[in-house]
Amino acid sequence: MPVRFSIFRLERKSLIRGTLLTLGSLWVSFRISGYPDPQFCPWLLIPLAVAAFGLWDTARCLQKRWSFFHGGVLLLLYVDLMVLVMILVLLLAPFASHLL
Repeated sequence: MPVRFSIFRLERKSLIRGTLLTLGSLWVSFRISGYPDPQFCPWLLIPLAVAAFGLWDTARCLQKRWSFFHGGVLLLLYVDLMVLVMILVLLLAPFASHLL
């Protein structure tokens, strides 16, 4: 039986996996959208879904009682939310000229 790292086991909680998925999807979304001059690209929905999965994976690590670990997980959740909003901005930015 091959040795598998715990980061690849989806049934186990992993802060590293959630954070890497979220930050990796932000990097991919910057590359796909052509950041300095963002253009509409429906492929940005894939990094958005991956970032949402990373947010869910990070949220699974919350504990019932407050501790410093719980506070750190909350900070990572806020980072994940900011990444989701940034990907949404990249997705909707090309339509901003039509709103004004």
